[in-house]
Amino acid sequence: MSDKKPAPHGWIILDKPRELGSTQAVGAVKRNLREGGYAKTKVGHGGTLDPLAEGVLPIALGEATKLAGRMLDASKIYDFTIRFGEQTDTLDTEGEVIERSDVRPSLSEIEAVLPQFIGPIEQVPPAYSALKVDGKRAYDRARAGEEVELATRAVTIHALTVTGGPHARDEVTLSAHVSKGTYIRSLARDIAHALGSCGHVTYLRRTKAGPFLEADAISLDKLNEIANGAQLSDLLLPLEAGLDDIPALNLDQTDAQAVRQGRVLSGLPQPSGLYCAMLDKRPVALMEIQDGTAKVVRGFNLPDVAE
Repeated sequence: MSDKKPAPHGWIILDKPRELGSTQAVGAVKRNLREGGYAKTKVGHGGTLDPLAEGVLPIALGEATKLAGRMLDASKIYDFTIRFGEQTDTLDTEGEVIERSDVRPSLSEIEAVLPQFIGPIEQVPPAYSALKVDGKRAYDRARAGEEVELATRAVTIHALTVTGGPHARDEVTLSAHVSKGTYIRSLARDIAHALGSCGHVTYLRRTKAGPFLEADAISLDKLNEIANGAQLSDLLLPLEAGLDDIPALNLDQTDAQAVRQGRVLSGLPQPSGLYCAMLDKRPVALMEIQDGTAKVVRGFNLPDVAE
């Protein structure tokens, strides 16, 4: 018999440091679980964060990986700093300066222009992005010196406020609550242009991803303690933490067994919509109720007894 600890299910919310890629962060979780003596565990992240960005990176373990796609669709909040006067080809501090301006907007000018970026907007993604152009990543084409033209995309900015600055009239720090698919670097570029200047992002931090907040996040040092025997349960959020916006559908043992077999439940009084079916506070499945009939959207194969 294996003496390994059971594979965990749930979420580790990493406060990702700068320079660490999202794939590297997943690798760090896998390594810590392995060195901590856990059985092989499926691990995935809920939304890429650029290496130069920091902050909330939800990492799904085990059955929670079935919900990682929902995290990609979730809205997110970012704090970011725009430096006016120089635009780079990457729209951040990594690139070469391609445009300069002597215009340094005042705080009142910045605040006056922000409302035009709130609500549904169209934006052109950065040339240095992971979007594919004819089957090849845009950033690979850009690095190869190709002219990259990306189509505009519709996104929604739910809120946009000044949180700090301008500092020496060169920089301003903003907070943006945005829909999936929003590029903060493009937003910064467009704000600077609307102010008659140009600019690029010098600081980018994600403070919220879906239901997960900064307060939920642990440092890389804390994560690395797992390999040295730290209690994973102290760092792991339950699978259903990723579903806090979805109502529960409480099942009895008979109905739970039917749901696990993929069967339909009928005659339910709940309004139509998406539910998390639960048995004794354990997630059984995501279910869609339509006119009193519930069908399984995604089943969870969790142990019957909490580990």
